[in-house]
Amino acid sequence: MKNLLYIGNKLSNSGKTETTIETLSKNLNLEGYTVFAYSNQNNKLLRLIDMLLAILKYATKVDYVLIDTYSTSNFYYGYLCSQLCRILNLKYIPILHGGNLPNRLKTNTKLCKSIFRYAHINVAPSLYIKSEFETHGYSNLVHIPNSINIEKYSVKKRKYESVKLLWVRSFSDIYNPILAVEILKSLLDEGIQASLCMVGPDNDGSLLKTEKYAKKLNVPVNFTGKLSKLEWIELSKDCNVFINTTNFDNMPVSVIEAMALGLPVISTNVGGMPFLIDHNQDGILVNPNSQKEFVSAIKNFQLDPIKTDQLAVKARKKVESYDWEIVKNLWISVLE
Repeated sequence: MKNLLYIGNKLSNSGKTETTIETLSKNLNLEGYTVFAYSNQNNKLLRLIDMLLAILKYATKVDYVLIDTYSTSNFYYGYLCSQLCRILNLKYIPILHGGNLPNRLKTNTKLCKSIFRYAHINVAPSLYIKSEFETHGYSNLVHIPNSINIEKYSVKKRKYESVKLLWVRSFSDIYNPILAVEILKSLLDEGIQASLCMVGPDNDGSLLKTEKYAKKLNVPVNFTGKLSKLEWIELSKDCNVFINTTNFDNMPVSVIEAMALGLPVISTNVGGMPFLIDHNQDGILVNPNSQKEFVSAIKNFQLDPIKTDQLAVKARKKVESYDWEIVKNLWISVLE
């Protein structure tokens, strides 16, 4: 089996959400690969230095360097790490996570070409990112979806007399957590019995901002902070609608997990979401920042619980194909 160096934000021990670098590293280890994962440094500059030093340290010991590549400021980690790999003649594989990467292809054309043209191969977790890269002339691409271990997600039959909303994400402005509070406020104003639970750590100050906003609107929101996967899966048993309010997205694992749990999902129709959810088939897609459309969809769930259950069943069936036991074969085909 091959030796791998995995570059990404390994920050769950610092209170951040566990990301692909941790889940994929564990899964690849179980398949017999040796994976060195960097970096767990909380400070951004120290993290970058740690990543670059790791590439120098393992340059002669690994077969591939996997690089989590995002679209915000962390994009530059991917750029600098990929260029060091090029200098050292190391095969590197960018994993294209950023939902706004297509915009980067337009605004940072030269930097993107220097990363993605020279990659051994680019891994697109969503067909949305794959299609966008192909539109910009890239052909060294493969689609490997984010995976889950499906046996960890049991489906529960839900009732919809009252609305129990669940939101799971790190609190970042691009994920628009404020909208979730506005949705709850609208439901309550219409006399609908409703509650909202928001799960996730703060990323950019948005948690405090959202808490203050909920207090200003005088709506009760359960802010749990960061929970382990087992903890929020247990909590989800008391919820009956999953909302994804983001303004930018790729293929969020939290939405895949909600579908696996049999929660009916309503999401903004942005980025890779229409590639994950078939509107009115296995979930509902609404316009971004549209509180009215979210509320309307939630009310329809209540009015037609049979159809709502059918959506949830189809969603669960779809994400069964994202089980690691299936997805691992795609990774093995790339790495071997």
